[in-house]
Amino acid sequence: MVDQLARLGAEPIGVHPEGVSTAAIDAPPLESFLNGGGEQVDAFSQKIDAWWERTKEAKASEHYYYFQAVDSLEGPWVHTEGKRKLMFATYSYLGLINHPRIVAAAKEAADKYGTGTHGVRILGGTLDLHAKMERTIADFARREEAIVYSSGYVTNLATVSTVVGRGDWVFSDRWNHASIVDGCLLARGKFVRFRHNDMDDLERQLRRAPEGAGKLVIADAVFSMDGDIFDLPAAHEICRRHNARLMLDEAHSIGVLGKTGHGIEEHFDMFGSIDLKMGTLSKAIPGIGGYVAGSEKLITYLRHTARGFVFSAALPPSVAAAITEGFHVLEDEGKERNRILHRNAQHFTSGLQAAGFDTGQTESPIVPIMVGTEERAFAMTKFCQDNGIFVLPVLPPAVKEGTARLRANVTAAHTEEDIEFALSVFIEAGRHIGVID
Repeated sequence: MVDQLARLGAEPIGVHPEGVSTAAIDAPPLESFLNGGGEQVDAFSQKIDAWWERTKEAKASEHYYYFQAVDSLEGPWVHTEGKRKLMFATYSYLGLINHPRIVAAAKEAADKYGTGTHGVRILGGTLDLHAKMERTIADFARREEAIVYSSGYVTNLATVSTVVGRGDWVFSDRWNHASIVDGCLLARGKFVRFRHNDMDDLERQLRRAPEGAGKLVIADAVFSMDGDIFDLPAAHEICRRHNARLMLDEAHSIGVLGKTGHGIEEHFDMFGSIDLKMGTLSKAIPGIGGYVAGSEKLITYLRHTARGFVFSAALPPSVAAAITEGFHVLEDEGKERNRILHRNAQHFTSGLQAAGFDTGQTESPIVPIMVGTEERAFAMTKFCQDNGIFVLPVLPPAVKEGTARLRANVTAAHTEEDIEFALSVFIEAGRHIGVID
């Protein structure tokens, strides 16, 4: 049963042996499908029923920790389902979710503009708040312009599929986020994956592209499952040699890398080395959305041709104002919060390692606690959740077989006492299930 849970949704959609989808063959009436009635079974029903049964099994076996509703916040602690837990499954790396300046900006914008806009940005949906937000992001990124999309996922999907066309080649790190992969799949160019953070393999793959073809190299700046950092210096030099453009996803590096939280370019002291600088607005910055910063020509092109932008409604006024103020807070407080963040991450990671845990190759506040099997991941998650730590397992196919783990994210909001408490629970859990002695 645990093996089934680990592979929820991993099966492909039903395909006929000759390669024809079975979804439309002898399908029951749509009404029957929607209502779950009738005795006929089709590919849609099989897929949905499989999820339904496995989810029920997970809940019955107390291995289902997804969609826990948080009803109140208390710094890095949350209250959920009547229990108080220390949050280690957050993306709020700098602890800005309840920052009073950001909350006040959101409230003021809602009072002035209401809760929505008049539609899509290109028509009647743009407010002065949106222009100010994008100007603030561009200045923070040290680029000419920036464009903001409705989510980080849409940002990668729309940007990659717009920039990469027929005859172009896109080169993606094998451990890239799903939104990048989906953007590459949607694009009409040649999609090539290179081995994770392997610059020799990247160069080998680039040599395959025809002379004169458009070439885009894309990678996460910090990889979300392992916490390691992309080799920007080597990649930049390789892209220069092969006349390729470089796009990095800074979802987990803005606010995290660099002494003032300006990301991977500050980390390597290489400002201006990324052609398409992507980031999200739902992690260190406590809002929603994603952005690309770059040249004025690039952003103008995306504003008029990226379907995920053109056909999506504008962000609500309160969100746009919160994002703008979030970047101002990052400029004002980023250095100190970043210092605390990395102190906490070092404290936590070194404590786990001293106890005998394998924390992979992390170089960031994303700390994988390797347990190997899905059974151990579920057992350790349950122990931690039952003892006041909000943490979740990461299982195949999201990671390779045999590398199941718990992913613990450290923040600047955690106190030293919080870190010590978390270490005590993780260590006790590891001993309880036999991961460490």
